Amino acid sequence: MRSHLLNDTTAEQYRRSVTDGVERVAAKLATTERPFTGVTVDALAPAIDAIDLDKPLHDTAAVLDELEDVYLRDAIYFHHPRYLAHLNCPVVIPAVLGEAVLSAVNSSLDTWDQSAGGTLIERKLIDWTNERIGLGPAADGVFTSGGTQSNLQALLLAREEAKTDTLAKLRIFASEVSHFSVKKSAKLLGLGQDAVVSIPVDHDKRMQTVALARELERCKQDGLVPMAIVATAGTTDFGSIDPLPEIAELCEQFGTWMHVDAAYGCGLLASLKHRDRLNGIERADSVTVDYHKSFFQPVSSSAVLVRDAATLRHATYHAEYLNPRRMVEERIPNQVDKSLQTTRRFDALKLWMTLRTMGADGIGQLFDEVCELAREGWKLLAGDPRFDVVVEPSLSTLVFRYIPAAVTDPAEIDRANLYARKALFASGDAIVAGTKVGARHYLKFTLLNPETQASDIAAVLDLIAGHAEQYLGESLDRAS
Repeated sequence: MRSHLLNDTTAEQYRRSVTDGVERVAAKLATTERPFTGVTVDALAPAIDAIDLDKPLHDTAAVLDELEDVYLRDAIYFHHPRYLAHLNCPVVIPAVLGEAVLSAVNSSLDTWDQSAGGTLIERKLIDWTNERIGLGPAADGVFTSGGTQSNLQALLLAREEAKTDTLAKLRIFASEVSHFSVKKSAKLLGLGQDAVVSIPVDHDKRMQTVALARELERCKQDGLVPMAIVATAGTTDFGSIDPLPEIAELCEQFGTWMHVDAAYGCGLLASLKHRDRLNGIERADSVTVDYHKSFFQPVSSSAVLVRDAATLRHATYHAEYLNPRRMVEERIPNQVDKSLQTTRRFDALKLWMTLRTMGADGIGQLFDEVCELAREGWKLLAGDPRFDVVVEPSLSTLVFRYIPAAVTDPAEIDRANLYARKALFASGDAIVAGTKVGARHYLKFTLLNPETQASDIAAVLDLIAGHAEQYLGESLDRAS
């Protein structure tokens, strides 16, 4: 079994095996005609259930053959221009190369004696991101597994900085369309979901600062503690960006921690055209960024950034075997001092390879392209009487629904849209997401692929309308 260990004696076997795997994936990418085959759980599960994990195949080529049947053939391919559903981006080749390198070397980014140069590369990228945000010379941060973890850590720091022993008094303010991880974090931090005060949004799905100010005043009058305001720069459902300068003013007025969840909107940090949409983010106390959303990086690649490096001490624990206190005196950098995780992948390498190959302008150009595509899609929807589109895009998300000319029952329209999404997914021709606006069901395009064209959007809209009309026709037949 030692022949499977990656070392000096197996380097050639490693090269052959990885090359074989890469060639198979490349072949799939080159020949994939639809984002999904439409396979069902009931059809695929028996093939996986039949595999006996206690009877290995002893040959990587045979394993790859098997993998073709249980994964590669039916995987959902985000690189396809008609994958329009969630915040999943196609990835850039330099980042995939970085993934291959970091997996093979297998550095762990918790301590210097497990990563050395990896530690410094991650720190350099944190500094680079902080400079792009404008957080100032005392800023710091650390890579995380994703936006949920970044938001959790930011709110942990906010809780500790609030300096109160009575957790029941703490309140977090976030818009009604903020990410669910805000409430989840409150619960994990011992505050309870009811500690999150939901602030209404305006027509553009941006937090209403007048309502926020009113709730902050009420919090103060009730003897409660405003722990944090979470401003969203790119909501999951609408891509909307809260009014960051106005929120920053209220944070200063009420002495409240300002966290900006820019998991989606962080691509604007590299934008050549729209960086101004993030004006005000430089006043935040903490910021979440997801490079694996709008920087075209493979999952996972995220970070939490803070204005004041000293606040990261709230996540620091010392273990003699890992990061004894003397290492601080010796100026040995251990990233575990800043992180909620201990063992942690060298995900920063992917972004490093990307920046060193493409540059920030290259990333920004790609993100600008999808933002422009969303504008074109909005024009198509706004001019099509078959559809109702909710809001003009701030980033690259479009929320809409099919409105049949002859049906007025909102519940029936809901069912038609739900059916259209399900039927489209089953066909594999395209994949779209869904959400709710008020009590009604809507569909959603999340456009993160620069290869997607307006003609793809138009074609998918026709498919949606066709499926919805088919449902309504069958519904009418059943009723009669």
